[in-house]
Amino acid sequence: MKILFISSEVTPFAKSGGLGDAVSSLATALSKLGHEVRILLPRYYFISKKTLRRINGILEIDSARERHHAFLYTTTMPNSQVKVYFLDCEPLYGRNGIYGYTSTQEFPDNPERFSVLCKAAFAACRSVGWIPDIMHANDWPAALIPVYLNTKEKNTEFSSTAGVFAIHNLGYQGIYSRDHFPDLGLGWEYFYGAGFEYYGNINFLKSGIVSAECITTVSPTYAREIQTPNGGFGLDGLLRQRSRDLVGILNGIDTDVWNTKTDPYLPAHYSSTDLSGKAACKSTLQREFGLPIDPGVPLIGMVTRLVEQKGISEVFGRTYGCMRKILETIHVQVAVLGSGDAWAEEAIMNYSAQYPQFKGVIGYNERLAHLIEGGSDFFLMPSRYEPCGLNQMYSLVYGTLPIVHRTGGLADTVVNYNQDLGEGTGFMFDDLTPQAVYDTVGWAMWAWYNRPQHIQNMRTRAMEQDFSWARSAEEYVRLYQHAVSLREAR
Repeated sequence: MKILFISSEVTPFAKSGGLGDAVSSLATALSKLGHEVRILLPRYYFISKKTLRRINGILEIDSARERHHAFLYTTTMPNSQVKVYFLDCEPLYGRNGIYGYTSTQEFPDNPERFSVLCKAAFAACRSVGWIPDIMHANDWPAALIPVYLNTKEKNTEFSSTAGVFAIHNLGYQGIYSRDHFPDLGLGWEYFYGAGFEYYGNINFLKSGIVSAECITTVSPTYAREIQTPNGGFGLDGLLRQRSRDLVGILNGIDTDVWNTKTDPYLPAHYSSTDLSGKAACKSTLQREFGLPIDPGVPLIGMVTRLVEQKGISEVFGRTYGCMRKILETIHVQVAVLGSGDAWAEEAIMNYSAQYPQFKGVIGYNERLAHLIEGGSDFFLMPSRYEPCGLNQMYSLVYGTLPIVHRTGGLADTVVNYNQDLGEGTGFMFDDLTPQAVYDTVGWAMWAWYNRPQHIQNMRTRAMEQDFSWARSAEEYVRLYQHAVSLREAR
């Protein structure tokens, strides 16, 4: 099949979260199955042209305000056959940010920026003479792809192209004033007809759900959760209506990148049959973070965005969170890497100054992320909701036992510890409260000190699991075939 991914993020070129990893890894896995896969994303300011090749010709894309002149650049994904196109339009994407200058300050013209990206997907395909069978649109910035397939492109060479819309995080929907609707290049009859209307505003993600042949999300549990009032962010009724075409497929991980036997970021390599290298990783992590070098004390790692979705209030809140109680009552070390809300960054710096057994680094660093996964004994991931989550899977294959909230993909990938039988691959709690986090951390530390053989067996069991994309990619192929049949019927 010919498959085009449209995304605002693609690793290693542009990344702010798990979306970029999921798109690049799935595209690569589908290519390995023999499908012709290509990707389109904007060329942001921080993506250098030096390693890209420009495709001749100018793309002209209209918006309500002006006609944009854009260029198309291309390269291939590292170690794959996947061709990547970059939409170069300086007025829209020539900024040092994907969605905004900071995580909290969004670009005011994002409706125009991402509607142009979606229009350009069709122009780019025409420019290179390649019409896909599937256009796989990812999250709200690409949600107009299935809308345009059913409107502007309905009777063109794209009439047989099926639209698949992927929800990576329902919490981000692209909701804007209806004043931006003319930017989309659609008649007002589609304000209601294509599902944009949302309490008087426009909702990009809602329109993608309404218009796509099939909707996919990133884990089976999350697919169920978003159809409930608690997890649906106001769209649960619509998602229940479309439940027949909604599928939850668990994300995989890139096992070429996340591999304890070959990871170049680790000071020593190890495997499920020989864990000796993990001790060297732990001592290196302790040294780099300024923690006391002690193999006997359990080390909890966190690599996270410091935002409410990740459960940071329950952990780091000044008077509400449980971290202070953990540090003052449990013999443990904690290493944190993350950035986000200013209050949380300040709290982490304060803990680092007050407690020698706690150290945090603000920001993101790929090497440190790998070192935390390899050198930690446990990985704390108390997400309020987690569509799929990747870090718990990285942790499992690195023999680092997750401590997680039972939600979304965390529930699909972690098996809760049975202290009587020594079974499981991690530690889970059902209600996200500071006390629940504290109690579960305490339970895990109890197992460390009192059931060391259980910990050893759980590590081995976790590392032997298969989280590669091969199985998930085959499920996507079946979904694509179903989408094409629905398109033909339509």
